[in-house]
This record gives sequence, structure tokens and C-alpha cells, in this order.
Amino acid sequence: MYIIPIAWLYVTLMMAVAEATSSNGSVLGALITFVLYGVLPVTLVVYLMRSPARRRAIRAREASRETSQSVEDRAPLRSGLSRKVSEEDRVPLRSGLSRTIPVEDRAPL
Repeated sequence: MYIIPIAWLYVTLMMAVAEATSSNGSVLGALITFVLYGVLPVTLVVYLMRSPARRRAIRAREASRETSQSVEDRAPLRSGLSRKVSEEDRVPLRSGLSRTIPVEDRAPL
């Protein structure tokens, strides 16, 4: 993936060396040539090439956070007590009473 940017930096480095060693050239001109023709364009191209990978990494990080949060929600509290029971966790029985069924054990609707 990086072979083309490395090759382009080599070409611009050779351009800068030719500029610096020519009789009409200068070191300042060589530096400007290397920065403007080499470093800035390569930086921009590599940044744009890496954007899909950055996007995938962000999505993976968010997915792992959601997974860790869901595991923490299901885990018992440190004091040994289970998490608080909400009204959504209560399932009515035919006799009018209700009992608590963990969300993980419920059949899908």
C-alpha cells in the first residue's frame, strides 16, 4: 500500500537534490520543491487512503464498547446482589401474580 508514496518521495527527493546541486539552484529551492511536490501531496494521499481503515476501527471500537456495556448490564453487582428489576422484567402469570424472568431467558416474541 505504501510502495507508491515511498517511490514518489524518492522521485521528489531526487528532484530536490538536482535543484540543490544545479548551478542556478539553491538549497531553499530544493527544500521547497521537496515539501511542496513530495511531503504535502503524499501526506494528503496517505490520509485519504487510510480513511476506510479509520472508519472500520471506529466502528469496531464502538461495537466493543456496546458489547462490554451489555456484559456489564447482565453481570451481578459486586455486593452479590443482582441488578435491579424493572417493570419490563416482570412477566404476568395466569393467576394474576407476576414473577421475574431474566431478559436473557425469555423466548423471542
